[in-house]
Amino acid sequence: MNTTEALLNDFATRSFRDTADQDYIAARLAFRSRLIPQFLWSSLQAFEKYLKCVLVLNRIKASRGHDLGDILKKFDQAKPFELRLTEPSKKFLVFLDTYGRHRYFESSWYVKGGEIVELDRAVWELRRYARTMRCEFHDIGGAKIDALPIEIRRNIYAESRHPQEFQIAGGLLESIVEKTDHPARAALVWQNGFFGKSSRRAVRLKRGLQAANSPLTLHPELLDEVLKYVWLPKDVIEAYRNAR
Repeated sequence: MNTTEALLNDFATRSFRDTADQDYIAARLAFRSRLIPQFLWSSLQAFEKYLKCVLVLNRIKASRGHDLGDILKKFDQAKPFELRLTEPSKKFLVFLDTYGRHRYFESSWYVKGGEIVELDRAVWELRRYARTMRCEFHDIGGAKIDALPIEIRRNIYAESRHPQEFQIAGGLLESIVEKTDHPARAALVWQNGFFGKSSRRAVRLKRGLQAANSPLTLHPELLDEVLKYVWLPKDVIEAYRNAR
């Protein structure tokens, strides 16, 4: 790996993965504080960055925007390898694409209470690919070995072990877990079955529906007046025009 490639990988991990790790912790804090719109937005931001990290590390041009489905499509079109995401994680990403992108309460939202577990699972499954897996090394005989198949097998093997056993060298989450006095550690490990050191098999959460209707959901007839003063996405405008 030459210097430029190493620096580009450093950019991907520090600008995307490390920032996504911070968004992930912020999402957990928001969920525990019942700040659900902030939970949804921070979760969406985290996955956008994890996915863009994976794209850059695999030299796939990242598209502009927050649409997780579009970013995943970019990866699928290039198909350097399979992103092994379970169905619950795929559904959670669709859920975030639907409800997480509305920063200004232009759409209603809901959660049922277990979304933080869905967040933790999906972060763990996707984040294991947000690391340098494409490189070469030499064996004891001097022959070049492609590391990618080995690293893919490592990711698959991790699925049969407790999630907390999987570690990314130099990862921000890993460093926070190790520092018992880190101010973000409590928010990261609270009821977390995927990141931490407890190897917990279950988490305890107070489940219950939380929901809120947006002003435009309640009064779609207000749309034209609102548009005189603020910008709204085209699909939101069309949805409320069709609702009147």
